[in-house]
Amino acid sequence: MSDEKNTSFSGQLGFVLASAGSAVGLGNIWRFPYLAAKDGILFIIIYLLLVLSFGFALLLTDITIGRKTRRSSIFAYYAISPKWRYLGVLTFFVPALIMTYYPAIGGWICHYIMVYLTGLQAAAADSSYFTGFISSTTSPVGYGLFFMLITGLIIFFGVQSGIERVSCWLLPIMFLMIIGIAGYVLTLEHTDANGQTRSGMMGLIYFLTPRFEDLTLSRFMQILLDAMGQMFFSLSISMGIMITYGSYVNKEVNLSKCVLQIASFDTLAALLAAVIIIPTIFVFSGPEGMSAGPSLMFISLPKIFNVMGTAGVVIGALFFVMAAFAALTSCISVLEPIVANIMDMFHSERKKTTVLTTLFYLGAVSVIVLGYSIFYVEVKLPNGSTAQLLDIMDYISTCFMMPMISLLTCLLIGWLVGSHWISDEVECCGHVFRAKGFYTLMIRYLAPVVMLILFLQSTGFWNALID
Repeated sequence: MSDEKNTSFSGQLGFVLASAGSAVGLGNIWRFPYLAAKDGILFIIIYLLLVLSFGFALLLTDITIGRKTRRSSIFAYYAISPKWRYLGVLTFFVPALIMTYYPAIGGWICHYIMVYLTGLQAAAADSSYFTGFISSTTSPVGYGLFFMLITGLIIFFGVQSGIERVSCWLLPIMFLMIIGIAGYVLTLEHTDANGQTRSGMMGLIYFLTPRFEDLTLSRFMQILLDAMGQMFFSLSISMGIMITYGSYVNKEVNLSKCVLQIASFDTLAALLAAVIIIPTIFVFSGPEGMSAGPSLMFISLPKIFNVMGTAGVVIGALFFVMAAFAALTSCISVLEPIVANIMDMFHSERKKTTVLTTLFYLGAVSVIVLGYSIFYVEVKLPNGSTAQLLDIMDYISTCFMMPMISLLTCLLIGWLVGSHWISDEVECCGHVFRAKGFYTLMIRYLAPVVMLILFLQSTGFWNALID
């Protein structure tokens, strides 16, 4: 293994901030709020329960595998059992696929920052603006390549000088921004054309008010699966990221404590993002606006920011800067395991590997970005949705491979090598693992069942079974 690759985070704080930066990404800023707006407080409750149970167990497993083996994902699974080395290869391909499109989305966010800095917010409020932008053959490519280059530059400087240093700056700034914007949103008030006045606090109360009158078993199962998928995506589970980050962690670090801190940062960011977006939508669009879905961030919010006037320009700019920070810390964590695995495979040094990998993804990102114009396709996915190139990469990596990898990892750790393989590492250097029995229950029995259900749901088999 390259000595340069085998560096460590400076300590527990650096590891937690870098890992939290990985977890706090677009899943928190974009996906969580629209799911929470759709399903309300029941979604929040279910999500919190899943994070504290399945999320804790699966995240701890990934990090501990990394620290115990001191290897990146491909070789980490080989070190556990040579017969399971294919699982490490599968894990490597998850970030490899995600990296083809994540910089593209980061580029979209950077474009919207420029929209608000250059006074084009009125144009961005048009419903066709976002579609017109992403279907262009020049501007989205430039922004996507810019975002990819920034990500590659940070990885170029290594673990402490690159990943940790950037995370230690960006994560606190991002939290200050999100808290400030959330506080301002709760003071908003607007009177519509019908003379009805709505406030940010009214939106928050509406959001937090349970509505069980239309709750059916089918709807409950959908909320459960939505929350499960969000937990999976948000905590960077089964992507090789936390295995790689875990390999940089010193033995003195208390892993179970770190996992709780990472999950807390991640959940807090998601909740604050919901406090920003949901009351804002409620104030200017009423309860009807809560069903905007995936288009909420790039279509619905610009409309509302435009209605807010001068304040909307400031809030819009700050919001997309915050989203860019979240996208960048996550994108860094996606590229790092790719570089780390390649360094392990070819015994190459970091700087050369990073440059070559970045050049490859500059080309890959360009193709994905042009998937809305030159390379436009429409493919029917097993889950029933119609996809372009970006959606196809996302489906294969996050909806198909990640649940399958988690299921196989649970079987490997829970039934082949035993949960003590993890707990012994967590307890090294005298650390107390109070949740040892709970962890064994989760990784051996409950998590495999839940991961199987999630896999069936994401591949379309779940609906077929219900029907």
